Amino acid sequence: MSGFARNDTSVIGRWWWTVDRWALGALAILGAFGALLILAASPPVADRLGLDPFYFVRRQFILMPLAAFILASVSLLSPKEVCRLAVAVFIGSLILLVMTLTSGAEIKGARRWISIAGLSLQPSEFVKPSFIVIAAWMFAQARLKRGSPGNFLIGGLFLLVIGLLLMQPDFGMAVVIAAVWFTQFFLAGLPLAWMAVLTVMAGGALAAGYFALPHVASRIDRFLDPATGDSYQVTTSMEAFMHGGLTGRGPGEGTVKEVLPDAHADFIFAVAGEEFGLFACLAIAGLFAFIMVRGFSRLMEENSLFVLLAGTGLLVQFGLQAIVNMASSLHLIPTKGMTLPFISYGGSSLIALSLGMGMVLALTRRRAGLGGTP
Repeated sequence: MSGFARNDTSVIGRWWWTVDRWALGALAILGAFGALLILAASPPVADRLGLDPFYFVRRQFILMPLAAFILASVSLLSPKEVCRLAVAVFIGSLILLVMTLTSGAEIKGARRWISIAGLSLQPSEFVKPSFIVIAAWMFAQARLKRGSPGNFLIGGLFLLVIGLLLMQPDFGMAVVIAAVWFTQFFLAGLPLAWMAVLTVMAGGALAAGYFALPHVASRIDRFLDPATGDSYQVTTSMEAFMHGGLTGRGPGEGTVKEVLPDAHADFIFAVAGEEFGLFACLAIAGLFAFIMVRGFSRLMEENSLFVLLAGTGLLVQFGLQAIVNMASSLHLIPTKGMTLPFISYGGSSLIALSLGMGMVLALTRRRAGLGGTP
């Protein structure tokens, strides 16, 4: 039973009766799944690296309350405040993204991380939600105000962001941002001629990525023919799902985490499959689907183009990231180092996703009297 009366006019009271409590609850359950799987998967990884067994557990659990606070705080904002926050986050993360190219740590041939006050940060994670909201704002301005340069401005920012990501290089992140941007542009009323041109350009970019980036070509080749290279992680992941069956081996009884290098991050879904089985994996996938359906159903009631475009973009990014991670673990697509939202280990990812989903909850609130749109 709720502790807030419907006539409660306090900030928290109004938030409680206007926010999507079902989506909020589903996100909390998703976070609980993540905590459980981090406890199961990360100690063997830490042990192999010569670290304290609970090294990753402590780091993630310290950030979880902060992530929950950020999600709840951002969900209190009005659409105008969401837009302002996105601009501030985008400017800061863009500066850090440039800095990674010169002073970032090189890991596996890529510069995606930067150290600030002893903490490792991946700026591209924060570029995603902030850029999506800014793109929605500019697309909406271009559609609603004749003569607005919104489409050209966001097109320039899009090329800048994609260029910086490819310089790291992070081809997978660039593809996700491009897919979301294209979706928003389409919903904003993309002319058919532009759609044809952008489709051809996207196909050309994917082909160029294959021929210009060796690690991209290697992953695609190994997906099409595992015999062409090292497919150890994917093969081991698939074996984990087979061993788990319908109900799994039981908590702590899995063996894949003992040998899979990224069992706590990119392949944590395989740990879920082995220890908790098919039913748990379907429950996790169902939670992602439920959150997206709830979000889209609330957006269908919107009459603000900005809110529609921003909310849709954030939800597409959230769902696409989940699909990429799960499909990679199941060998349905080429492998891509991308976290499973709110479940995989990763501080930057956890905080950025909390920011993004907080924005979704803010944009999908019942907003009568809660402030206008940009």
